[in-house]
Amino acid sequence: MQNHRIDPRFVSNLQAVLPVDAVLTEPADCLPYGCDNSRRMVAPDVVVFPTSHQQIKEIIALCNQHKVPLLARGRATATTGATVPVHGGVVVSFERMNQIIAIDPDNRVAVVEPGVINQDLQDALKEYGFFWPPDPTSAAYCTIGGNVSCNSAGPRAVKYGTPRENIFGIKAVAGDGSDINAGVYTSKGVVGYDLTRLIAGSEGTLAVMTEITLKLTPLQQEDRVIQAIYSTMEAAANAVAQIMAQPETPCALEFIDANAIEMIRSYSDVDLPHNAGAMLMIEVDANEEHIQNALDQVSAAAKVNGLLKLEVAETDEQAQALWRVRKALSPALKKVAPKKINEDVVVPVSSIPKLITGLNALAEEYLIKIVNFGHAGNGNIHVNLLINPDDKNEMDRAEQCLDKVFDLVLGLKGTISGEHGIGIEKKKFVPREIEQETLDMMKKIKAVFDPLGILNPGKLFPE
Repeated sequence: MQNHRIDPRFVSNLQAVLPVDAVLTEPADCLPYGCDNSRRMVAPDVVVFPTSHQQIKEIIALCNQHKVPLLARGRATATTGATVPVHGGVVVSFERMNQIIAIDPDNRVAVVEPGVINQDLQDALKEYGFFWPPDPTSAAYCTIGGNVSCNSAGPRAVKYGTPRENIFGIKAVAGDGSDINAGVYTSKGVVGYDLTRLIAGSEGTLAVMTEITLKLTPLQQEDRVIQAIYSTMEAAANAVAQIMAQPETPCALEFIDANAIEMIRSYSDVDLPHNAGAMLMIEVDANEEHIQNALDQVSAAAKVNGLLKLEVAETDEQAQALWRVRKALSPALKKVAPKKINEDVVVPVSSIPKLITGLNALAEEYLIKIVNFGHAGNGNIHVNLLINPDDKNEMDRAEQCLDKVFDLVLGLKGTISGEHGIGIEKKKFVPREIEQETLDMMKKIKAVFDPLGILNPGKLFPE
């Protein structure tokens, strides 16, 4: 689908469906809705702010009638260009569909509109003694719809799973205008195909969600934080393997490599050993009766050869002090390379040492500084190439390096994206992971949901 000028009749029809202040057409007003957390920017022709399922249904019908592209948008915290309207058209912003429709603690269920902010939901659930497990770094700003659309998780996924494991049902409108009521209101249900999990992670290419039924988890009474520092990457990876092999699963198991430690030391006042090869930040949660046992089990598993230091926080203040080391990394990275390339990949936990060794070799080969950190418990590592995009020579080397990074990951039986999605940035690499016959089947599924290809065109699939 090519860029094209919007028919004035299409805009008039939109204005008949929506209130006058819910349709933006001025280029200056539309421009802020043309970007996300990537380097991409394409201004949409129109931005609309629906408030109901019926309005979205009518918007999609008009887009089909006039063959206009449509992109659903939360708060655009994605890093892969997934919410950039590359073919112009209409951006559907969910800013005004931000209601928590119901919280049902008896059944451990919440029903929300897609525009609800993750942190707002967590704050509301806390009063009932529950939480929704997905916790991206951008939780204070990102939306539940965006979390589900990209299957974005965060540190707690190691114990509690991703959005796909924490939703029961989705109400949506398909690309052809059909209503979808997928899933259940119960913890079990096997009637029909699982369209709920199919739509989750599809980056808005199959349907536009209007209501999401979430699975809630009780808040634990206690949590404890452990900081463990190791002499080598191999020692830290061995600790991760031992921690994940024992019965008590931590609710967070974060990894920082030697390059990241050096950067934290250089750009903050955090005191870290100079011979540190890797660091783990570990958090365990349980009720009051079991927290000490959980802490003891995880701490014992973390004590492997190569451990330099293990510290357990006894108070909230101590816990915050330990986490301050991890939180110092992002500001340090911004100081060094504010326009860095940030990729998220996943490998089997046992392959983390080979991944880091391979990344260090690539950094040396292509003269690119690479800093790695992430969610070690499920092998989800954030690979940061610290580059200056204004330096063409360096960018050329970075692109070649990134190409080899994905080859390295796939060679370790990994995947090229754990939680950031595909969007524009990674779609050319998808055929390396998914064979052509399977991709063809996916395209057929897309065609059933969205026969005219109006929903978020130019994403996921290679050209």
